[in-house]
Amino acid sequence: MTVKTTRNIRRVSQILFFVIFFWLILKTNFEINFSGEGDITLPYPVSLFLEFDPLTALGTLLATGTLYKGLLWSLVILIPTIFLGRFFCGWICPLGTLNHWISEIPSERLKRKGKSKINSNRYKKYQRIKYYIFLIFIAGSLVGTLQIGLLDPLPFLARSIGTVVLPTLHTTSLAIVTWIKSIGWPPLGDAAQYVFNILTALILPFRQMHFHTIFSLGLFFILVLSLNRVFTRFWCRGICPLGAMLGIFSRYAIFGLKKDESTCDKCNLCLEHCQGADNPEIGSKWRQAECHLCLNCQASCPEGSLSFCFFPDHETTKTNPAPTRQVDITRRKVLASVAGGLALFPFIRSGDAFDANPNPFLIRPPGSVEEDWFLKRCIRCGQCMRVCPNNAIHPTLMESGMEGIWTPILIMKIGYCEPTCTLCGEVCPTGAILPMTSKEKVGDKDNPPDRIGTAFFDWGRCLPWAMGKTCLVCEEWCPTSPKAIFLREEEATDRNGNTITIKRPYIEPDICTGCGACEYACPVIDKPAVYVTSVGESRSAKNQILLQRKGINKS
Repeated sequence: MTVKTTRNIRRVSQILFFVIFFWLILKTNFEINFSGEGDITLPYPVSLFLEFDPLTALGTLLATGTLYKGLLWSLVILIPTIFLGRFFCGWICPLGTLNHWISEIPSERLKRKGKSKINSNRYKKYQRIKYYIFLIFIAGSLVGTLQIGLLDPLPFLARSIGTVVLPTLHTTSLAIVTWIKSIGWPPLGDAAQYVFNILTALILPFRQMHFHTIFSLGLFFILVLSLNRVFTRFWCRGICPLGAMLGIFSRYAIFGLKKDESTCDKCNLCLEHCQGADNPEIGSKWRQAECHLCLNCQASCPEGSLSFCFFPDHETTKTNPAPTRQVDITRRKVLASVAGGLALFPFIRSGDAFDANPNPFLIRPPGSVEEDWFLKRCIRCGQCMRVCPNNAIHPTLMESGMEGIWTPILIMKIGYCEPTCTLCGEVCPTGAILPMTSKEKVGDKDNPPDRIGTAFFDWGRCLPWAMGKTCLVCEEWCPTSPKAIFLREEEATDRNGNTITIKRPYIEPDICTGCGACEYACPVIDKPAVYVTSVGESRSAKNQILLQRKGINKS
């Protein structure tokens, strides 16, 4: 097999893994099976890629002291990296593939680059940054704040596609179809609807999703992709903490590049096609930790001067130095990065968002672990947001402070928590949201339900209380049995002094699960007269109205 054939296999591998990743994101949707006990489940392992992520495994292991079930699969990536190098970056990583494709889009600017492109593909000092980011995140994980999900390529891409790309595509498609139909020519409108139906069947969810803080997520995603137009695979070379981790583990790989100085004609084609900026040309130190194993250098070399093999023989000459296994970082900056990561936890927690003044509307999905452990496990992959059938789960902006940015929150005005749905716990790859059965979520006479908050009335806006108007909507929508919202006939006086009888709603907090169906359905549209806060949530022993509920005494 020639090296060009091997390179083509690498290209097929990139396409294949990207398609699988994208397909699994598409299938993180309300396409369900029913188990023997009546629970709803997804037919596909939609979080499979995230479970193979070594950085997620290492970060959660350091933060929690445990390795959550499927994350053991990360060894499938990590162990071969020790022997082969960063094959994941060049052959598998879907974000790396996307960065590669965008970097290589033909343009007049790209054609004019010439020598500047060759120079840009030489190793640069900015490539050190990813190692310092990695060290900051790992040190932060060690003391209890998991921030790797912000820049880890797999959660980042899953979050961006699920909460930005697909909803935007859906909105665009709907707008185009509506505009075409507005032209008033039925055949054209029917054709547009036909195309839209095909798109809906292939890639769009069954309903339009609207996600909170989509602007911040979209802006960050566009910035990452745009930087590839300046430097080839800028993210992979300079930012990616997973690439840094794999680079460190590949330092002693037995598979590497062999250079033959005697046949090289200095054409620099190897540099022109290099993805990792690892200096494959004769005359420079090849940097093993930076190589993505794309094999472009070997495939493009017309003289056969470069070749990848096991146990390469490195001959050092005056004009051709031996490769280096060293990661280009300085001791002082390593210490500064670790110190910064260690300081991250007390710095963030010294603010008021976590304990002193938590946001009462920070409502986590059902099955979530206690907030401290939640922040040690959540990688902001957005899988729970994507799979929620009612569009109730959204990324936070500052509701959880800087520490919890882009972690999930329920916004009941947009959607409510379906009582028998437990899909968010099924797709969570790290155990921030634990899996549960619908029976465990709903509860029975012997076991309490899983509560995510408690509903309250704003009597100044409630129609029966404030305006003497009959309204039963919240009571009708309440899904608990018996109903947490009940009605009581009471006498009131209208503006003419007449006594009228009206049913007014009340809430029984011990029964309310905080699902938010009442808030979602409230006919007072702009600011509902009934709303849910997190008090009473099952995951917290402190955040309770009735302290006896968790056996905590006021004293």
